[in-house]
Formats: sequence, structure tokens, C-alpha cells
Amino acid sequence: MSNKGKYYITTAIAYTSGKPHIGNTYEIILADAIARFRRQEGYDVFFMTGSDEHGQKIQIKAEEAGISPKELVDRNSGEIRRIWDLMDTSYDKFMRTTDADHEAQVQKIFKKLYDQGDIYKGTYEGWYCTSDEAFWTDSQLVDGRCPDCGRPVTRASEEAYFFRMSKYADRLIEHIKSHPEFIQPVSRKNEMMNNFLLPGLQDLCVSRTSFSWGIPVTFDPKHVVYVWLDALTNYITGIGYDCDGNHSDRYKKYWPADLHLIGKDIIRFHTIYWPIFLMALGQPLPKQVFGHPWLLQADGKMSKSRGNVIYADDLVDIFGVDAVRYFVLHEMPFENDGVISWELMAERVNSDLANTMGNLVNRTISMANKYFGGLVEDKGLEEPVDRELKAYAAGTVQRVTDKMADLHVADAITEVFHLFRRSNKYIDETMPWALAKDADKQDRLATVLYNLVESIAIGASLLKSFMPSTADQILDQLNIGQIDYDRLSTFGNYPSGNRVTDHPQILFARLDLEETMAKVAEIEAGQKSLVPEAEEESDRADAVHVETREEISFDDFGKMQFVVGQVQSCEPVAKSKKLLCSQVAVGDRTVQIVSGIRKWYSAEEMVGKKVMVLLNLAPARLAGVLSEGMILCAEDAEGNVVLMSPEKDLPSGSEIS
Repeated sequence: MSNKGKYYITTAIAYTSGKPHIGNTYEIILADAIARFRRQEGYDVFFMTGSDEHGQKIQIKAEEAGISPKELVDRNSGEIRRIWDLMDTSYDKFMRTTDADHEAQVQKIFKKLYDQGDIYKGTYEGWYCTSDEAFWTDSQLVDGRCPDCGRPVTRASEEAYFFRMSKYADRLIEHIKSHPEFIQPVSRKNEMMNNFLLPGLQDLCVSRTSFSWGIPVTFDPKHVVYVWLDALTNYITGIGYDCDGNHSDRYKKYWPADLHLIGKDIIRFHTIYWPIFLMALGQPLPKQVFGHPWLLQADGKMSKSRGNVIYADDLVDIFGVDAVRYFVLHEMPFENDGVISWELMAERVNSDLANTMGNLVNRTISMANKYFGGLVEDKGLEEPVDRELKAYAAGTVQRVTDKMADLHVADAITEVFHLFRRSNKYIDETMPWALAKDADKQDRLATVLYNLVESIAIGASLLKSFMPSTADQILDQLNIGQIDYDRLSTFGNYPSGNRVTDHPQILFARLDLEETMAKVAEIEAGQKSLVPEAEEESDRADAVHVETREEISFDDFGKMQFVVGQVQSCEPVAKSKKLLCSQVAVGDRTVQIVSGIRKWYSAEEMVGKKVMVLLNLAPARLAGVLSEGMILCAEDAEGNVVLMSPEKDLPSGSEIS
């Protein structure tokens, strides 16, 4: 394999305010696919991700949870890394902004910029968004709200240090004009130029005094470093940048970054603030910043109160790791937002993974075993239909490479599946079952099966970047290793006379939509039972619009009937590992309520308990069982769930108001 030099790729570091949902997780999967493909091409890749752990929002959440900010970020950073590992991502380093070496370098960077006159002390008075930890002017607000996340802003006035952005603005504008590849897609570049750079940059607030959870400014410790100066510098501190000039060998080798992969909502920070910071530090700018689109919920915004937040581990439980990887990579356009839903996931598994790919692999191996005892030989009896397949298969690598070169990842994986579809068509064209009936055409049949096995081996080798485990399963069943990238454009890599497995395995089983949606209902019921009112789920690197609270009028609230109930009997729901079915007395009637609390309460424990019930909730079937209300619960910072019960022993049926 040829050595094409170094390739340094980063994701935005995930904010440690909570568990990452599938929108957050999409970015790490996308970066992993790019990193894996670059390695396959022959690049020396360094792939870094991590967690962003300072800021006011972290301090507030920790105070609410009754724990220290460090305890909160330790827990949440661990959860982020668990999800990243679950999704089979091949990062080389997971860095944290609470790492001691990072914090020390941030302090040195701040002092250096201050000493050279780029940072000065002043007073900030303006609008502040706690969710995004960003300051805004009157003109930047949209309908009086944060232009990035749409949430309310508050008026803030405090002593702060500022960075002289205007000093470097013209230099950045010139860089963007002379390096058209620097900001991608082009629409993001136009947005940054027209909305921020060309109208004129205001100086940027780079310290705070209203909270303490951050990196202290060494020469003025009542100030902590503004989170974006802290977070953005991870891309250099994480590979050994030293403000005193004693850079590590890794930094000397890999900087500048070849690609910063980030969500479109934080493009401004990465294409304006970050390059200006680097200019001030005298360091080269990254080669490219790609602001990927969002992954949106098909039926509206996500919220725990709706019970429809989609998490990667829940998707994996139902569909498997590689099916989730395939979906998010395949369904995300280059520039426009993509859509995810449980139904769409099931449809893609059945159509693309089980049928197009899985069926092709299974029936090809089965035919090789049926007709030749698993032996695959190229007898050289070529016909025009063979030449067409060979040319298509050999040309697939270039088509995939071209798509990956400009980060059209969805189109690249589509090219691989086009090869699988073309191979299925080849089966219909050559009709191996008919050839098998003719004793004089056994060599022709062998040639057809060889061409199929080789085409599948090429497709599986290219699939490795997107669905690594599935690619390995296919290649193992073909009894061949991954074909080197440099040989993929040459048809005939499969050793003639090799044998495929005599026990072909189903790669993806077809899903029954009704059964799948019953499992989904179970998951959503668990979310609804845990959170009576939605908990904030967004973060600075959010890739999904998340609705955190839905305001209702007093009249609407008055329609909700809350009462005290007493559990008369309770049993586990047969088709579920999470649900309990309770018979709850409310006054002179009994209602049946299904709750996702089996992890925290046994059926026996529930009997006799006084609980708070939302009585007039529309009936629904969960895992096939009718539920006629909701038992209210609360969740603590550790994820433990407790029933909401009246303070005093009130009779069942008592109204709650």
C-alpha cells in the first residue's frame, strides 16, 4: 500500500451536560468513516475526539445534582466514550478539557495573547445564551432569542477580558478567499463571510467572572477562560502543542489539521474565532473545516417528555451497530439535513441490508456450496455480461474515492451498494440455477460464481470504512482477507481454487415492523415515565434540534387530571424487560397503567404503594398491553428513578392540584 503522508482529523469535542443522542453520535460515526477510508487509501491517520467539560451550564447542572462539577463531567465524559466505543469508532485519542496538560497550555495561551496585546480587560454588557455559552448583540438576536439555538437570552454585565478580533479580520477574509476549500460546504462559507466577517467583527469576550467552573486566568484568578478559547485549543493541545515552542513530535508531524468535522451550528466558532486565535499564536490554519448538517427527528423535535429522544444504544439494541452506522451515513445528504425515525431504520434494514446485500452474499455462498462444495474457480469462460460486471466492480473504487475526496460520504456508501445491486442483476442475467442443470455448462457456472464472489469481495473491502464488522463477516465467509486498496481496481483478487464457508450466516434478518415498533414503544414509555417534564438535552455541539420544554396555557394545565392512586396488583409485562403493568385504584375505579420502571422496582414492591397518577392520558398500547394513565416518577442525577408519592397518607382518588 502506498504511503500518502499524514492525515489529522478531529470532531467537535462533545459537551458533558448529558448523554449524547443519535444526532451527537452521527458526527463521530461520520468522522470514523472518513478516518478509516483515509487509512485504507494509505494515509498515516491521527483521529482525535473528546469531551468539552467547562462552563456555566456544567456548574449549574452539578449544583442541581448536588455533586461537584468534576464528578459530573467524569460521569458524563465516561458515558460519551462508552457510546463512541459502542459504535466501533477508531479514534486514536480521546482528550478531555480537564486534562492537566490542556489546562496548563490554555493558561499559557491566554497569558501570551494578553502580553502581546491581543487580549485586554474591559466590561461586557450584552445578551448571553447559557445553553450555547455565547454572547450576542441586539442586531444578532433573532426575535429576541439566541440566533443559534433559539432559546431565551439574558442581559449580562460583568468585568471581562476581550480579544481584538478586528485586528485579524482582513487577514482571515483574504485566507478564505484564497483557499476556497477552507470552509465547506460553500453555503457555510457564504454564511460566515456575509453575516459575520464582511459586516465587521466585534471584539470577543474571552473570560467570565460570574461562575467558577473553568480554567483560571493565572494573573487574574477571579476570571476563568471563556469556554470557546478553552475548548477550541484542544485541537492543538491534544497533540502536544506547547506555548513555549517545545512542541511534541506528534504536533510537528500532524499539525495543521487536515479536517475539523463539526456541526453546522458551531461553524462560526471554528471558521472565525479559531483561525484568528491560531493567527495570533503564529500557527498554521487547519486545511479544512466541514460543517455537517443535522440529523432531524422525522416526526418532530426530540424531548424526553414526548418519550422520543433517540439514543445510539437503544438503536443498537434493536438494529445492531453496523445497521445504525449504515443508516446515519447513508441518510445524511452532503449539505441538507437528514431525517431519522424508527420506521425508516427498519425499512433500510429490510431493503438495503437484508435484501440487497445480505441476500446477495447468502445465496452466492449457498450456490457455491450447492454446486461445487464451496470451491470457487475461475474457468475463464467469459461472456459480454461478465465483462460489464467486471468493469463495474473494478471501477467502484474510483467512484467511492472520488466521493470521499470531497466528503460526499452518503454518496460513497451508495456506490458500494450500487455494486451489490449490479451483482444481484448479474445473477438474474446469468441464471446460475439454469446453468447447473446443464452438464456441459459447469465451467460456465463456475466462472459466474467466481465473478460474483470477487465482486462481493471488492464491495466488502470498500464497505470496511462504513460497516467494519459487517465487512469482516462477509470476507470471513468468503475465506479471504480485505483486499488492499491499491488492488481494488483490478478484477481477479480472489484466489481461484479457494473455498467459501460451508456454513453461510445471515448478515441481517428481516424485521417485523409491528414487533420492532412494540420494542420502540417500550423504550419511549420508559422515557415518559422517567421525566414528567422535559429535561434539557441540547449542547454546544448539538446535531439535532431538541425541544426541552413545551409551554402550555393555564387552561391546558387545568385539563390534566392528577390524582392519588394505590397499586392493588402488579406484574411484569411478558414481552418486555422494562415494563410493569399495575392495577391502580383511584377512588371507586381501577385503571391499568404500564410503566417503564422494572429496573428500579419489582412487581412485588409496587403492591400497596400510594402513587401520583395522570389519569386522563389518552390510552395507549405498550408492548401489546393497554395503558390507561401514567404513574409519575422523578430521576436523580445518577439516573435512579423514584416514584412520586404524596407527603401524607391521602385516600386513593384524592385530587392533586
